[in-house]
Amino acid sequence: MWIFGWKGASGFSACSTAEQVTQGIDGTGLTAIVTGASSGIGAETARVLALRGVHTIMAIRNLEAGKNVAEAILKEIPTAKIDVMQLDLSSMTSVRKFASEYISSGFPLNILINNAGIMATPFMLSQDNIEMQFATNHVGHFLLTDLLLETMKRTARESNQEGRIVNVSSEGHRFAYREGIRFEKINDESGYISLCAYGQSKLANILHSSELSRRLKEDGVNITANSLHPGSIATNLLRYHSIVNEALSMHCVSYW
Repeated sequence: MWIFGWKGASGFSACSTAEQVTQGIDGTGLTAIVTGASSGIGAETARVLALRGVHTIMAIRNLEAGKNVAEAILKEIPTAKIDVMQLDLSSMTSVRKFASEYISSGFPLNILINNAGIMATPFMLSQDNIEMQFATNHVGHFLLTDLLLETMKRTARESNQEGRIVNVSSEGHRFAYREGIRFEKINDESGYISLCAYGQSKLANILHSSELSRRLKEDGVNITANSLHPGSIATNLLRYHSIVNEALSMHCVSYW
């Protein structure tokens, strides 16, 4: 019911903004990490969290771009608490370095928003020899979450406030390969279809959230883990998208 501006059960629609959804919420005292916060949804998420008083850490690959966004947020919201830290999710070394530096900082962690991602890229391998979309969209975020989980658990206990882990997935998970996740063929260039590989990585996000949620609940930990589809967006996520990829996506659908 939320399409075309119709309001759903929440009272919000696809036309609702982040500011509208968070109206009246005071996030003072909370700390959040937002990956991919130098543009698009990530930048707006960081801005609105800061607007609501949340200490926001922008985890970004391009430091210069991140600092520009942070400066723009501070210009609009002089009282904002913003930090910029470098994180390249396609590199496990970078993920481990980020997590180590974050833990060493002594910052608490109430909210982890795994937002960064790439879509429909030409075939390429990460520094760790993993197909780039799967490495960036899933493996990097999986490792980051695992490394920061104890910090989140401690924060939830000490603050007596529910922690939140949000994996930004996509309805594109429906267009994964017919087998779902090709664990044995992640790096198979010969069978690579860019949008199917994207769907595969987004399916992994959902499965990660589902299993993590189950384990947290089973262990009695006051942290929720969810995945979401952010809606159709016009951001630089689509920079690799083309008519050719549209045609390939139809091939993926036929697989399904």
